[in-house]
Order: sequence, then structure tokens, then C-alpha cells
Amino acid sequence: MTITFITGANKGLGRETARRLIECGHTVLVGARNREQGEEAAAALGARYVPIDVRDDASVATAAANVAEHEGRIDVLINNAGVHGAVGDPGDLTAADALAVFDVNLIGVVRTTTAFLPLLRRSDDPVIVNVSSGMGSLALTHDPDRPESHVVAPLYTSSKAALTMLTTQYAKGLKDIRVNAADPGYTATDLNGHSGPQTVTEGTDAIVALATEGPGAGTGRFVSRHGEMAWS
Repeated sequence: MTITFITGANKGLGRETARRLIECGHTVLVGARNREQGEEAAAALGARYVPIDVRDDASVATAAANVAEHEGRIDVLINNAGVHGAVGDPGDLTAADALAVFDVNLIGVVRTTTAFLPLLRRSDDPVIVNVSSGMGSLALTHDPDRPESHVVAPLYTSSKAALTMLTTQYAKGLKDIRVNAADPGYTATDLNGHSGPQTVTEGTDAIVALATEGPGAGTGRFVSRHGEMAWS
């Protein structure tokens, strides 16, 4: 049975991904820093809750040790936890603002991936899915016909651009693991005040597709629910 660990799985895209993967037969581990919400989500979904705060080295190490003790391995790691940060005029941004967003959206992925690599390498077909965004695409954010071009969210967009590059580097460097990025699209979640036109189910299509591909599927790809995207 495929064992999948998802960060930020207590709500939104993470929770819906967990629900859908359980329907696909995965054993899902709900990772979340809020214990009450994490335990509630796990109980409702039929999953196991694992406390994790991707901003904290000790918390991430403890989560990996927890999984090593109980499951012994994972087959799929979904780096989903994310924050949005300030929207609008970037003139008031501070270094603290930037550190707070990058600490979750980028550095948190590095922390979690490094900690869980030994567990992934016990799998016959290890997979990493990084939940990125078309908001981090230079092409899409410069295309006036795309909604991504009409939003000023300097820290979120730049952190997701960095995450897509990190994904390509992991894909090149981790030869034994399939590493891809997913673009959920503009989905109604807490992250955007539920303003997106897509449902969370539509928003998780690409994530679920990447998490359920069979052995031999490609690595180093950026995928939306409509298919592969260019990295630019």
C-alpha cells in the first residue's frame, strides 16, 4: 500500500488531496502544525495525524522520526504547506515579511525533504510533489490574458518561482526519486479568501495525478490540471 505524507493537510488543498488519495487506496499521514485541526482532519478522513511545523527544524525531525517508528517508510511526500504574505504595494515590505513567507514556502520544503529522504529511499517508487503555483511563472504573470498577471503578491510569487527552480534541481540531483511540481490553479481556499473560481477538488487534480502515477513516469515536470506547463 502506498504511504503518503502531506504537509499542511488539515485544510484546503492539503485536506482535499488527503481525502482523494485515501479514496485511491493510499495510507495518508496528515501533517499539520495545528494539533486540534490536524487531529480533526485525520479523524474525519480516516488518516493518521503527525504534528509538523515546517518552519522548525526540530519539529520536522520529530515528524520524520514519528513516521520512521510507525510506518517505517513513505512512498510519496507532498510538500503542500504554504502561506501567502502581503498583497499590493511592495513598498512597505520588510525583511521579516520576506523571511516569514520564504521560511514556509521554500525553506520549509528543504527542511521537510531532507528529513524525509531516508524514508522515501525505503520505497520501491519514491515520489516528491511540490505544490507550487502558476503565480511563480514568469510567462503567466506577464500574460495579460491570464489571471496571474493581474495580482501583485511579491513574496508569494517569488517564493513559488524559487520553488519551481528548486524542484528542477531536486529532479536533476535526486536520481532515485521522481520529483515534480504541481500548479493547482486559482482555487477557492483560505489562502485567497475563497476568491478562486476553481473548487478544491479541481485544484487538487494535478497533485493527485502526480501522486498516483506509476513507476517510470517522468521527473522534473511542472503540471497543472490541464497538462504539463513550461518552466518559464
